Amino acid sequence: MKQPIVGVIGGSGLYDMEGLTDVCEVSLDTPFGAPSDVFVTGVLDGVKMVFLPRHGRGHRLLPSEVPYRANIHGMKQLGVDRIISVSAVGSMREQIVPGHIVIPDQFFDRTQGKRNGSFFGDGIVGHVQFADPVCPDLSRLLAASARAVGATVHEGGTYLCIEGPNFSTRAESKIYRSWGVDIIGMTNIPEARLAREAEICYGTVALATDYDCWHEGHDDVSVDAVIAIIQKNVATARRIIREAVGSLVSRPGCSCGEALRYAIMTAPDAIAADTREKLDLLIGKYL
Repeated sequence: MKQPIVGVIGGSGLYDMEGLTDVCEVSLDTPFGAPSDVFVTGVLDGVKMVFLPRHGRGHRLLPSEVPYRANIHGMKQLGVDRIISVSAVGSMREQIVPGHIVIPDQFFDRTQGKRNGSFFGDGIVGHVQFADPVCPDLSRLLAASARAVGATVHEGGTYLCIEGPNFSTRAESKIYRSWGVDIIGMTNIPEARLAREAEICYGTVALATDYDCWHEGHDDVSVDAVIAIIQKNVATARRIIREAVGSLVSRPGCSCGEALRYAIMTAPDAIAADTREKLDLLIGKYL
């Protein structure tokens, strides 16, 4: 039975964890250009791991500059079948206190069309189901793992993804709260969509760093405050990842691995050879 390979997308310090062995760097190219940085591979408690700093080492890329397609395709090239996204977010709910962990199960897209959000196009049309945008099995495991390591965790909730890089205005923040969202960030869309198109299980460990700017009893969000909370939470994120990896099963019970089975609308003989070659890793088994 195939052993799971787990990808982690987040900050550059996540792979600096106790127990990670056989560490090496892998540089690769993809049909969608270069990823954010080199991939760091290793073995954690017998499970092969692949880490990627989303914004590049040194945090060089704006949220809209992250090469999301290359990042996810690179994970696929390396055999990853589950991705744990570790993301800093703002809290839009009083009960989600900075320092808490959220495992969202929904996304609301407020990006502005600057990001390449699909592998499809260039003569091939595909429509994946995205009503439930995270892997339920992986998300449940992440929530259980967060509880197991003593974190305060909120299971479920809606992640509002904005374009950035600026934080919200006070008016925006209050309107977003009225929509019923729970956390706000800048990176999980289109990352989650592309993971679904690549048939990779995807779940988010969201690190609440601030109350955005809606909370009158707290200071407005600042970079210094965000970094301070992130530094405290990185150790917690590492513990969650290790706990989750130790509980993985080889064959998940979800349908993420067959997301494209009925998604491709274009007749096979109408797909250009270069497009077919570009997407072979993703769609080849269905053609």
